Amino acid sequence: MQITTIGIDLAKTVFQIHAVDADGATVIRKRLRRAEVLSFVSGLEPCLIGMEACATSHYWARELAKFGHTVKLMPPAYVAKPSTTTPSKTATSAKPCAATS
Repeated sequence: MQITTIGIDLAKTVFQIHAVDADGATVIRKRLRRAEVLSFVSGLEPCLIGMEACATSHYWARELAKFGHTVKLMPPAYVAKPSTTTPSKTATSAKPCAATS
């Protein structure tokens, strides 16, 4: 289980994490509260993390980079819009991860 890329969907209180390995297979798909994100990411090997650029993404990029991760911020146009037919946010958490590669 070697994680190569993580996509993080930033939100106000609950973040969606989607991690894939070198083959593109989903390794982790979780919901984390804001206070849990740094402790979760600190336990991972350094990898590429993709996030949609928004008001707080620069703060999170600096915090995640402190653990040795490479953080890529993408404009909203690069991250696909969430589907209105998807009932949960788990499908949208994979979109920043897919746009990173």
